[in-house]
Amino acid sequence: MSDEYDLKDLKRRMDGALSSLRTEFSGLRTGRAHTALLDNITVEAYGSMVPINQVGAVSAPEPRMLTVQVWDKNSLAAVEKALRNSNLGINPMSDGQLIRIPMPPLTEERRKDLVKVAGGYAEQAKIAVRNVRRDGMEMLKRDEKAGDISEDEQKRAEKDVQDATDSFIKQIDETLETKTAEIMQV
Repeated sequence: MSDEYDLKDLKRRMDGALSSLRTEFSGLRTGRAHTALLDNITVEAYGSMVPINQVGAVSAPEPRMLTVQVWDKNSLAAVEKALRNSNLGINPMSDGQLIRIPMPPLTEERRKDLVKVAGGYAEQAKIAVRNVRRDGMEMLKRDEKAGDISEDEQKRAEKDVQDATDSFIKQIDETLETKTAEIMQV
């Protein structure tokens, strides 16, 4: 296994942490209604927990309104319950098979709470990136001890791993900064 391949794999894993962060951020409210807000909500239907988009069509017909067109009328109560129990602070209203979800404006306090939550998500992503770095460094030390690579090659590869780590940490910080600005926008 060559060092370049290992570095590519480490970068792929670090990129996975960044992608996961972006997915987490898509579920945070920013004041405007967007369908990704409901992506993490699961509904008890058909004897198991399923994502909300598998029991109905989610859309955003207005800037401050989401709707869920439930396909099976028997799932309507379960969808409403899942929406109410989500930590989004929403109050769904049923209208036949259509559930309307008005998005109340965010208070300053709620915005600050969301920024803290976003910061927690970013910190988890940084921890994941640092864990990948640690794995890479340990692998390089093992290879050097086994005689697969020289000490100079190990040092060069460690610098490459650290550079990749710094790059991904910087991207995480930039993503957090963008999301914070989006949340705090009035």
